[in-house]
Amino acid sequence: MKKCTFLLCCALAVSSLHAQGLLNKLKKATSKDSSGNILKTISSGKSSLSNDDIVNGLKEALSIGTDSAAGRLHKVDGFFANAALKILMPPEAQKVEATLRKAGLGSLADKAILSMNRAAEDAAGSIAPIFIDAIKHMTLTDGLKILNGGNNAATEYLKGQTTAALTAKMKPIIEASLSKVNATQYWKDAFTAYNKIPFTKAPVNTDLTAYVTDKALNGVFLSIADEEKKIRTNPAAQVTSLLKKVFGK
Repeated sequence: MKKCTFLLCCALAVSSLHAQGLLNKLKKATSKDSSGNILKTISSGKSSLSNDDIVNGLKEALSIGTDSAAGRLHKVDGFFANAALKILMPPEAQKVEATLRKAGLGSLADKAILSMNRAAEDAAGSIAPIFIDAIKHMTLTDGLKILNGGNNAATEYLKGQTTAALTAKMKPIIEASLSKVNATQYWKDAFTAYNKIPFTKAPVNTDLTAYVTDKALNGVFLSIADEEKKIRTNPAAQVTSLLKKVFGK
């Protein structure tokens, strides 16, 4: 009887040690630090996502989003026919526009507005490559924040990383585009006509290139945000296996 009791105790001890060993291995497997492989991102509900999955998936999403947005905006009426993106007269110049229309010179204002949108549409074709550097340098820390962020977290990351550089690079493109579509001439004609109207004040000193560049960038980021939301929430927009793995439910 004593012998049986002793053997039973030994078996229980071995079983306990074996279970403890398995528990320790499980803890180690699920508690890798940021330099190791993240086997599970609990807070996002996404399982079996490695570091490479997260970063490469987000890079792919941003690449697809920027290419799609630029392609859509680069078409005729990409800005002009989109009520959310259409570039209108600057607030400080709207009095000029109203005065011109009252004086029967609305066509000048229309041409100025159309030419600004055409310039933005023309410049949009050169935007996508500018984002490549920011996308390439995305880190794992960036990736985790974006993955667990809102529907426009990737767009906000891109906006923070590229706005200053994009403004500097896009300004000459916009300026050339404005000249190409005669926007500068239409702008000059509008203000010349405005100056000839009795009882008007001096024309507003507006940097047309800076204004159109800023509005064009706003439109680009808004379009990228729309693409990002689709990829996050619409399975049909998750067009690769990696996107399905990272963003699929």
